Amino acid sequence: MAEQISAILDVLDGLIARAKRAGADAADAGLARDSSLSLGQRLGKREKLERSESQDVSLRVFVGKRQAMVSTSDLSDSMLDELAERAVAMAKAVPEDPYCGPAEPELLAKDWPQLESFDPREPSEAQLAEKVRLAEEAARAVLGVTNSEGAEAGWGRVDMALVGSNGFRGSFSGSRFGLSVSVIAGEGTAMERDYDYSSTVFGADLTDPVALGKAAGERAVKRLNPRKAQTAKLPVIYDPRISNGLIGHFAGAINGGSIARGTSFLKDQMGKQVFAAGINIIDDPHRRRGLRSRPFDGEGVANRRMAFIEDGVLKSWVLGCREARQLNLRTTGHGSRGGSPSTSNLYMEAGEVSPKELIGAVERGFYVTELIGHGVNGVTGDYSRGAAGFWIEKGELAYPVSEVTIAGNLKEMFLNITPADDLVFRYGIDAPTLRIDGMTIAGA
Repeated sequence: MAEQISAILDVLDGLIARAKRAGADAADAGLARDSSLSLGQRLGKREKLERSESQDVSLRVFVGKRQAMVSTSDLSDSMLDELAERAVAMAKAVPEDPYCGPAEPELLAKDWPQLESFDPREPSEAQLAEKVRLAEEAARAVLGVTNSEGAEAGWGRVDMALVGSNGFRGSFSGSRFGLSVSVIAGEGTAMERDYDYSSTVFGADLTDPVALGKAAGERAVKRLNPRKAQTAKLPVIYDPRISNGLIGHFAGAINGGSIARGTSFLKDQMGKQVFAAGINIIDDPHRRRGLRSRPFDGEGVANRRMAFIEDGVLKSWVLGCREARQLNLRTTGHGSRGGSPSTSNLYMEAGEVSPKELIGAVERGFYVTELIGHGVNGVTGDYSRGAAGFWIEKGELAYPVSEVTIAGNLKEMFLNITPADDLVFRYGIDAPTLRIDGMTIAGA
């Protein structure tokens, strides 16, 4: 493996040398190799078996304050020569960008911890098939389940390498295992569906297929015979399966590109109270076995665990080198080559009350398990989503409800969030059960 990585880095070194000979002032080159295997079945019969492998080499060049990026899957000498010449010609033809350029050498990652981001054990087709069979059978065995949308298991690995003329040279590998099942309960026009899934870096960490299937079946049955909700302004509680969406909206609002363009509802909130006191939102690129862990960012810059929200106060934007230069700040190590900066393992820390206590304190309200549509305005923070879940009466989940719209403004919603103590790292962006008081619920 070490010899393969060394050979890849040598190829990228050679590509940068070609770019410099073609007239580039600076350049960086990256290589990604992907392999994947996925298998699915429905009603006990195999429906899908796919295997894919791909590789991509990308070259980014800088000529003065102009840049261009090109890519290829062909690693032959003639193609790499052509790639370098084409990239330089393109860079000379585009307008100047005063903020472009490679990362400054003093910002580069020099060493990084072992992240346990790669499981070397590739599963066999038979192993995936057994997980799928167990998950679907367990889901269909739940009383009230009448049909199946299928179960699927998959595996993938990616090998990444990056070399820059600024002196950076690094690589890492990642793996991903997944298992999911979706079933239907009820008959005719009274059918309801639900699902469960698990995604991990190591195969041994996947949820037990029988437990996952049973959970999917029970969730579908619980949704049978939904009622309409009455329009009111009441507390809304987000199930952990969908509460991370609120953290995703926050991440979009503090993205350096949006801040630089002035298109974020949080653009003037740096150093101010954005969430309730006591709330912390952390990004940790070095979390062991984290779904989005990475030893350095897409520009080779050193990254680290950092708090974007500390005791409710906004502490930083999400920045790559270009956004940092535009805002006259320092990159936070979230850059990408030619794209928007992005977070890694982003999560809201757990609170101090249990989900049962969070629900128990609600006289009347709505427990949301599914969101529909994308009604979020990133400029104003206005929020409106279709939803389904369970009505809360006197601190208990009373009955399922559907065809509901929940609405508010993210600025007010963030300030009124109360987190439960049930944080589990499942998605890459994670949050515990969340309660938000004073949201508008539009029903019948």
